[in-house]
Amino acid sequence: MPHIDVDTERPGIGGLLAFRPGPARPLLELAETLLRGPNSLSEGERELIVAHVSTLNDCTWSKRAHGAFAAALLDGGEELVASVCRDPRTAPVSAKMHALLDLAGAVTRSGKEVDSELVAEARRQGATDEEIHDTVLITASFCMFNRYVSGLGAAVPEDKSVYDELVEIRVKRGYLVLGGVEA
Repeated sequence: MPHIDVDTERPGIGGLLAFRPGPARPLLELAETLLRGPNSLSEGERELIVAHVSTLNDCTWSKRAHGAFAAALLDGGEELVASVCRDPRTAPVSAKMHALLDLAGAVTRSGKEVDSELVAEARRQGATDEEIHDTVLITASFCMFNRYVSGLGAAVPEDKSVYDELVEIRVKRGYLVLGGVEA
């Protein structure tokens, strides 16, 4: 139940963004850039990082929404996402993704937990400096988004069809449409 009077017909972050449209566009542009913009990490891999971070932050909305997005974009689908969210160290992802998920976990706990060994391991597993940078930035940004959603008690539907509908919009048209701010 939201802590403020928001449009509960728009679940999760959608109701919050509708409540304060001024910050909505830049927040959605950030998500669009980080998760859909040009990158050597696939959109699915970036969404998987967000699902992992959201799990660690106990942000049910973001875990479900971004988990659904990752599942739609990655071979292995829901099973792969569930595996990463359950235990990323045993999940069937590449060694590079294991290292990037470890890095994301450290950033989620505290940026100061990132040390030269974590970065060196990511490089040993084939991560580029851009991928390391973007993993840290995605993680830090979604820690903010998670706290925004959880801190205001955003509505979190149980109905899987809600997330299926969001997948259709996000995968085909992106975050600006998803947030209702596309011109």
